[in-house]
Amino acid sequence: MSLRQHLRELRNRFFKAGLAILVGTIVGFIVYQPSFTILTEPITSLSTEDAPVEIMFSSVAQPFDIMLQVALFIGLILASPIWLYQIWAFIVPGLRKHERRYAMGFITAAVPLFIGGIALGWFALPQAMAFFTSLTPDGSAHRVMATVYIPFVTRLLLAFGIALVIPVVLVGLNMAGILQGKTMLKHWRISVFLIAVIAAMGAPGSDVMTMFYLGAPLALLFALALALALLNDRRRSRKAAKEGTAGEAEIQRGAQPLSEITRED
Repeated sequence: MSLRQHLRELRNRFFKAGLAILVGTIVGFIVYQPSFTILTEPITSLSTEDAPVEIMFSSVAQPFDIMLQVALFIGLILASPIWLYQIWAFIVPGLRKHERRYAMGFITAAVPLFIGGIALGWFALPQAMAFFTSLTPDGSAHRVMATVYIPFVTRLLLAFGIALVIPVVLVGLNMAGILQGKTMLKHWRISVFLIAVIAAMGAPGSDVMTMFYLGAPLALLFALALALALLNDRRRSRKAAKEGTAGEAEIQRGAQPLSEITRED
């Protein structure tokens, strides 16, 4: 494919993914009220008589802005099978026909990992909220702006979801022949450092244990991705060696009649 064809293909994938997110966002508008209640429950449940916690709006238009953000967040979750597939479909044409079934397997794995990452972030969220609200002085109220809280929560959950998809992306790049397993193994120290940074940024909390909610699964998935990449590289090397041996044998068979003619002469 030429560069123009690649750009056209990318545009079509973006259009399909955007259309799916738009449909999911419309559904998000419909279920906005219960969704807003669920998203604010981790912090409103911490409200006490001595330190009440409230979600506040500071302008007339802010409720609509928050509604749009929550609806878009729901749309991204509902449309995750579509936009994740479109990302992979842009890579799949670069694979051989017999390799596409392996890529489809990892596409199938990406969706539950994304949803599982969001669920993991939701599990870690109450502890982070408990830590931050515990810093409120006695006798004062903790009033949280909706324009601060909702983006914080949605970005946190999306960070967890996307983080768990990264190992699948690495395997996909390996299947496409772009990234070799030995390269991943060579730079494992950098990978561990990046995992720690992502975990620290995506899982704020009162102690180091909160970052392990994201860091431990991400490290395990990276190790699994590394093992799969190394196995795929070994399989690819063996196949290339067999094809090379078969080619040499074919050349020798083609040269055999000529040798016989030479001996007769």
